Formats: sequence, C-alpha cells, structure tokens
Amino acid sequence: MSQNIAGKVVVITGASSGIGEATARLLAGMGAQVVLGARRQERLAALAAEIRAEGGRVEITAADVARREQVDALVRTAETAFGRLDVMINNAGLMPLSRLDQTRVEDWERMIDINLKGVLYGIAAALPIMQRQRSGHIINIASTAGLRVRPTMAVYSATKLAVRAISEGLRQEATAYNIRSTIISPGPTATDLPDSVTDEAAAAATRVQHEMAIPALSVAQAIAFAISQPAEVDVNEIVLRPTAVA
Repeated sequence: MSQNIAGKVVVITGASSGIGEATARLLAGMGAQVVLGARRQERLAALAAEIRAEGGRVEITAADVARREQVDALVRTAETAFGRLDVMINNAGLMPLSRLDQTRVEDWERMIDINLKGVLYGIAAALPIMQRQRSGHIINIASTAGLRVRPTMAVYSATKLAVRAISEGLRQEATAYNIRSTIISPGPTATDLPDSVTDEAAAAATRVQHEMAIPALSVAQAIAFAISQPAEVDVNEIVLRPTAVA
C-alpha cells in the first residue's frame, strides 16, 4: 500500500486528534509528507514532534476551517514547503446534536460553518493547484449520518449529506483534470467528536452508542487504501461502521 503513498504531499484538517491524528501518523509512517492543520496548536506541535522523531516529514499551521483565509494558508504551507499538493483531506468536524425544537441555532451555524463550509473552503484552496498539476485527490470525511437521519441528528445529517453531494459533483467535474474524489463515511468512531454534543440527553445517548465505536485507525486505513490505488483508479466512497450496528 505504501508504494503509492510514499512521497505524496497530504494536507489534513482537524489533525490534532481522532481520525485526523490517526491518518497523519499512518500516512507519515508510509512516507507521505504531511501538512497538518487544526485549532489546537499545542496538540499539533506535539504530534509533529512525534512524527519527526520517527523520521517523518511534517509541517503544521493553525487552521480553523470556518475561516477561509486560514484554510488557504494551510494549503499554501504545503505548496511552499513541498512544492505541490497531492491529497487534500477535509476531516475537521463537530457534532453538537439536539432536537430541532430546542432551536439551538448557534450549534446549527457552527456545524454548517465547519462541517460544510469548511469542506468547501478546502476544495476551493486545493482545486487550483491540482488543476495546474493535472492530478490530485480530494478526500472528504462524511458520516453514516449522511445516509440515515435519526432524532437529534437532523442538522448534522444535513451537513454530511451535503458533503456527499458536493463530493459527487466534484468527482464528475474534476475528471478532466485527473483529480480523484473520495467520500469516507464512518459510523461511530473512537474520537472526541461526542464531546462536542451540547445537549445533555443527546450526549448521553451518543456515549452509549460510542461504546461499540470503531478505532480511528480503521478509518485512517480506509483513507490510506483510497490514496494507495493506481492513478487510474478512483475509489469514490467507503462506508465503514461497527459490525454490531444494525
């Protein structure tokens, strides 16, 4: 698998924990040059130090994906440090679940800003570079919540369904430039995402569901599988969830 990953320049948002952190460690260990963005700069710096200690090549920058200029700066870091951009992984997300009749409008806006607009900002920053290169790969982290809606998940599911729609549109539009597009849709995963649930009842239900969560490394391995395919193979979507989930 590492044969088609070694040497690639990979940008990852939300890289300070969870799926982003696991993916950064895995890809760096396979020889990728990783550029990591997240809001928690101290955690990013600690992760980068560990990757460098193991012989990996890594750059970091503070990046709140709700701010377009910071996503642009993250992608510019990749181009400045390594001269190109091969893979853009739009991973940052949060999940403040609640019932619609609770009208937690600020939570809705945060999900739209980060889960949806953050992905669009990542695409907007990466596409011009990849079009010039006439190659590249954009990987968007969606969710099984984008496949099925449940109570308290309406807005979160809407953002993830939108990510799936955007990714499919991107796939069709980018074929002329040899740019690949992959949707990764995990079910409950062992990350700190449940910590972003602000409603007490929804948070309790989420913690119960996450007792059977899959490891973040499993999602990272799915991402690595998609990247590792030959340039003429585009893995369009991977759905993975705990075996025990119906």
